[in-house]
Order: sequence, then structure tokens, then C-alpha cells
Amino acid sequence: MNISLSEHFNFKKLFRFTMPSIIMMVFTSIYGVVDGLFVSNIVGETAFTAVNFIMPVTMILSAVGFMFGTGGSALVSKTLGEGDRDKANRIFSLVVYTTTAAGVILGALGIALMRVVASALGATGEMLDNSVLYGRIIVGVLPLFMLQMAFQSLFVTAEKPKLGLFVTVLSGVTNMVLDALFVAVFRWGIVGAAAATAASQLVGGVVPLIYFLRKNSSLLRLGKTRLDWRVLGKTCSNGSSEFVSQSSMSIVNMLYNTQLIKYAGEGGVAAYGVMMYVNLVFLAIFIGYSIGVAPIVGYNYGAKNSAELRNIRRKSIFIIVATSVVMLAVSELSAEALAGIFVGKNPELCALTARGFRIFSLSFLFAGINIFGSSFFTALNNGLISALISFLRTLVFQIGAVLILPLFLETDGIFLSVAVAEIAAFVLTVSFIVAKKKKYNY
Repeated sequence: MNISLSEHFNFKKLFRFTMPSIIMMVFTSIYGVVDGLFVSNIVGETAFTAVNFIMPVTMILSAVGFMFGTGGSALVSKTLGEGDRDKANRIFSLVVYTTTAAGVILGALGIALMRVVASALGATGEMLDNSVLYGRIIVGVLPLFMLQMAFQSLFVTAEKPKLGLFVTVLSGVTNMVLDALFVAVFRWGIVGAAAATAASQLVGGVVPLIYFLRKNSSLLRLGKTRLDWRVLGKTCSNGSSEFVSQSSMSIVNMLYNTQLIKYAGEGGVAAYGVMMYVNLVFLAIFIGYSIGVAPIVGYNYGAKNSAELRNIRRKSIFIIVATSVVMLAVSELSAEALAGIFVGKNPELCALTARGFRIFSLSFLFAGINIFGSSFFTALNNGLISALISFLRTLVFQIGAVLILPLFLETDGIFLSVAVAEIAAFVLTVSFIVAKKKKYNY
């Protein structure tokens, strides 16, 4: 039975509504890790380093899709809460069409400039060739990748989170099966890994388009719309925090790679790559919950239901704090095992990765509230505060930490930087949540 946005949410109902989004994001992260597993264990460490090296570039481009999805979702859910379904569908259609057009333009630019960017970041020789090859294949399907990112939020707003989960699982299974076929059986190397990912994004982008273009049982359907710069501006403003978060993380990852090459060589980049894969899966729980709960917040904000806003805020903070504690314990206990999955053949690199992950995992204790806080203000259509939290958390605090801490702690300082940045962002996020209680009456 479907749960509507207008209902009162107890813990059980909140879990039921958000769980598909959580599973969807976790599964997305896991099948994203599959490329790394196949490349590191079959193709080799140089290719694995190249994939990790160029990945931030492709993620910056795809972050535009996440921005349109989360920003558009906030505006659509608010409009639904106000009772204007026709307007909500026009906004939804405009967001999807604009995402597609932006993907075509950015994809073309990405293909043309990939070698220039990779070279400027410091890649040389075989690593440069592998980075460019992998990157160009991925951005070749960028419009579909951006749509996949956008629909992760829009499915929830359409009250179809389970359908969004189904599409994600279908996309993920496509990636994993083709990875095994292209890399392990056909031995296509890094090309096979990239082709498998591209095929999965084809599924993740096209299937939702077909669903929403046809008559369906959700709240939303693609149809006629008109260019409305005010709506697009509000969409970008609402989703700017998610764009800032995604792109800033990618920029910072490039800086981390530069610092790691300086202090620990290519092995340091490989170790950090493993941490990022695991980090994607762990943080996906917080991101998935925030995506799942955001339309509820947006709907009740539009409907001026302050009591339900307070209910959602209190329950969400409790859930996230409890999850953060469990996540920290699990990561500390499983550091060696997680490192061994990727780099177990190299004992020295495995030890470096496990040590780094133990230091790095302190960030999980604070990251959940920061991710939720940014998403919460996006849902309240306050893009400024949401973007400020994300900008300082993922860019300013991390850049400061990764430049300063290694001067005193060397490689350990690089691994500690994320935790220090999350602590600073936690103080900021909690301050904003407390300060804006009266304005939004949550």
C-alpha cells in the first residue's frame, strides 16, 4: 500500500517510506564499487588508480543532474502541498527536459576536454591514457547519467519510491553482469568497465523516461511545459547545495590525490580510492534517507503543517544519530577486511588503507547530521542555507584541513582531514537548525 505525503509519520511509516530511497542509494554505491573491484583485481593497480583519478571529473559533470533532481523535487513537492497538481507537472516536465539538454552540452564538452583536464591534474603516461579513455566513455552517456541522478529524487516526490528502487536495482544488475562479462570474460580491461557502467546508466535514464511519458499511477507525468526562467532559477537555487556538495567533493578529491602523491606516492591514491568506495556506500545511507524524507518536509511546508514538520525533524535526528554511532563501530571493526577486498594482494598497501580508513571513519559520526541538515533546508526551499552548509562542509573546511594537517601529521593528516571538516560543519549545521526553528516553526 502506497504512503501519501499528506499522512502523519510514525517511526514505522517513516522507515517504510524512506527505506526504498536508502536501499536505492546504497545499491547505486555498491554497483559503482563493482568497477573498482573488477579493475583492481583483474586489470591492475595502474588502471585502478586511473579510474579513481578521473572519477571526480565525471562526478562534477553529473552533479548538475543531482541539482536539478533535488531542487526540482523540493519545488514540485511544495507545489503539490499547495494543491496545484497541474503546475507541479509543468515544473516536473521542465526540470526533466532541461536536465536532458544540459547533459548533451556538458557531455560534448567533457569528451573534448578530457585529456586537457586529466593532464592538468597531473596524470602522465599510461595513467593519463587510461584516465582519458575511461572518462570519455562515461561522459558519452552523460545525459542519461544526469537523468538517472535526477529521477532518484523525483520518483520519491511522485510517491513511487519503490519504483525508483526497482529502476536502480535493474541498472545495478546490468552494471554488475556486464562488468563480469566485459572485464572478467572478454578481458576488455578498462574499456569493459567503462562500457558496463555506461550501459547501466542507459537503463537508469531511459526506463524512468518511458514510465513518466506514459499514463501512470503516480502524482507526476511528463507533458507540455514552457520555458520559465524563474522556475529554473528556483530549482537551481534549491538544488545548489547538492550541486555544491557533489562538485566540491570531486574538487577536493583531486586535491587529496595531489597531496597523497606528494606524501605517499601512487599507493596513497589507491588507498584513498578504496576509502572513497567504502565512504560512498556508508554515506549513501544518510543521503538515501535525506532524499526519502525531503518530499515529506517540502509537502508539509507547502501545506503549512508545522506539527508534522516538528515530528519529522525530531524523528529524523534521532534516526541519524543512532545510525552514525553504529556506522562508526562497524567501520572501525571491519577496516582490514574492507581494505583486503580491494588491495589484499599487496600487504603494505592493505595496511596503509586499513590504517587510513580507521582515521577517516571518525567522520561518519558527524556526516549524517550535516547531510540531513543541508537536505532539510533544501526541502524548505531555503537554498542559501543549504548551499552554505554544503559549500563550507565539502570545500572550504576540507581544503583547509587537507592543506594544513599534513604539515604536522603527514599522510595521517590527509586521512584525518575529512573528520575535522565534518566536525566543523556539524557545529555550523546544528547552529542553523536551532536558529531557524521559529522562522519555519519546526
